Amino acid sequence: MEKNNLFKRMDQLESHFSGLHSELGDMKLKIKELLEENKRLSIENQQLRKILKRESAAVPVDIAQQETQEDGEDPIVTPDHPASAVGEGYDNLARLYHEGFHICNVYYGHLRTEGDCLFCLSFLNK
Repeated sequence: MEKNNLFKRMDQLESHFSGLHSELGDMKLKIKELLEENKRLSIENQQLRKILKRESAAVPVDIAQQETQEDGEDPIVTPDHPASAVGEGYDNLARLYHEGFHICNVYYGHLRTEGDCLFCLSFLNK
C-alpha cells in the first residue's frame, strides 16, 4: 500500500512541476512583450524629446513671423513655412516620416522601427 501512495505522490509532483513549467513559460512570454514595449516606448520618447527640443528652438522664429504678419507685411516664405497649404501638408508628412513615423495608410502614426517603409516612400514620391 505504501508503494501506491509513493507513486501517487510522484504523479502529483510531476503534474505540479508541469504546471509550474507552463506558468514559467507564460511569464517569460509576458516579460518579452514588456521588454519589447519598453524599448519601443524608449525610442519614441527619445524622438519626441528631439522634436520638442527642435520645436522649442523654433518658437522665437514663429513669434517673429506672426508679428510681421500682424503689422501688415507680407509673410516670409521659407522652406520650412511655404506659402501654399498643399505644400505645407506635404512638408508636414515628410517631417513626420523623417522623425520616424509611418505616413502610409497601412501603419499611419506608428513608429518605424525597421528602417524605411516602401509604402511611405511611394506615398512621398507621388
